[in-house]
Amino acid sequence: MTTAKLDVASVATQANVYFDGKCVSHGVTLADGTKKSVGVILPATLTFKTGAAEVMECVAGACEYKLAGSDAWQKSSAGEKFSVPANSSFEIRVAEAYHYICHFG
Repeated sequence: MTTAKLDVASVATQANVYFDGKCVSHGVTLADGTKKSVGVILPATLTFKTGAAEVMECVAGACEYKLAGSDAWQKSSAGEKFSVPANSSFEIRVAEAYHYICHFG
């Protein structure tokens, strides 16, 4: 099931803009201190590095992703998630707008 909304949250109003605007997100902090980001990736192939572990949840659209050390592209679409280890990286290919929630830690 896809997360439809995040209740009782503080949202950073200034967007984080990456890769010349191909990825735009906003930081969200829940009442319990949990941090997330909510954003969209426009059509592109991008590489992201992680500090903390991340779970990428697809809200709408679809992507293909490849985790560091893997040669296999995996698909993820609305309602699906994939996990990325801390201090790692992943490549993501997007053919249509990919709306996501990134759950940190």
